[in-house]
Amino acid sequence: MTMTYPKSPWSHARLTLIWIIASILFIPSLPGCRKKAPPPPPPPSVSVALPEKRRVTDYLELTGTTQAVMTVQLQARVAGYLEKVFFQDGQPVKKNQLLFLIQQNTYRANLEQAEAAILQYRAQLEYGESQFLRYSALFLEKGASQQDVDNWRYQRDLARANLIAAEAKRDLARLDLAYTEVRAPFDGRVDRRLKDPGNLVGAGENTVLAALNQTDPMYAYFTISDGNLAKLMREARWSPGQTRSRTWPVYLGLPEETGYPHEGRLDFASISLTPTSGTLLLRAVFGNKSAQILPGLYGRLKIPVREIDALLVPEEAMGNDQQGAFVLVVGARNVVNRVAVKRGPAVGTMRVVEQGLSGKEWVVVRGTQKAIPGRHVTPEQTDSGQKASS
Repeated sequence: MTMTYPKSPWSHARLTLIWIIASILFIPSLPGCRKKAPPPPPPPSVSVALPEKRRVTDYLELTGTTQAVMTVQLQARVAGYLEKVFFQDGQPVKKNQLLFLIQQNTYRANLEQAEAAILQYRAQLEYGESQFLRYSALFLEKGASQQDVDNWRYQRDLARANLIAAEAKRDLARLDLAYTEVRAPFDGRVDRRLKDPGNLVGAGENTVLAALNQTDPMYAYFTISDGNLAKLMREARWSPGQTRSRTWPVYLGLPEETGYPHEGRLDFASISLTPTSGTLLLRAVFGNKSAQILPGLYGRLKIPVREIDALLVPEEAMGNDQQGAFVLVVGARNVVNRVAVKRGPAVGTMRVVEQGLSGKEWVVVRGTQKAIPGRHVTPEQTDSGQKASS
């Protein structure tokens, strides 16, 4: 007896599901059904501009140090105890301002003694003069001898000599009394005091009390090489003997200052070059009413040589590596090229390119980190440049 089982509806559904899954897995393998790969990213965008043509001044850039125009060591010129100090350490002072006072009683007494001696010898001179005249008249009347006349002539001349000596001692005593007041010989800034009140000063030694600097104007000393000296003399028609007869501008920039804000003039040139270094010592003088320039500061200086027509690029467009200075240029088909250049002086935020560019190159001025030599870029003009051609 054969038994017949009814068909399950779940077996048909299972087969249908398996067929659908297999179809899904099979479809990507059919020709023409694969997904397309994403397109490559576009070349990076960079800003380009033509070099700027401008007439600029060619400068010699040098380094130097500042120095006070006048420096003096204030010393005690007479011996005595220091009584008073009339300034605060480091303060500005005026010419003839009283700074130190040395005891004066001894020197006042010496002056009074000298003045008394003058009175004494003046009286002797007047008496000797009157006696000489009297005996001279008596001698003419046979009432006195020649010896009496000669004696009173001697007494008169001796009194005159003593009076002159007493007047000289009076002047010296007055001078010593004046030396007890130590005053500023010029306007400037005084350093800290080296002696306090109560100390004996000037007793058999040169006692320095303080130092004083004149800080307005201010000097800047620097050296120039023989090559730069030849350039200055050839292109600017300058000679060392013109420092007084012709005003030659010099510009100074101090540490932490931008550019060269201080303008001065060339003041002195040495008469010969230093044989060991082949350099010439020069000096410039600068106004310093604001007292911003201190003695001993390191400074950057520049001297104008001539005006030239130059090509300039932004400072950030200039690169530097082991091979030297360079700029990145967008050439044919927007490919970046490295072009070696010779750096010139800075003009504000721009830099002069002395060699390497003709003025028709499209220089990468922004986005240089994205511009790789040999790679394509998308150039975009800047406000200062013209539209780049592909």
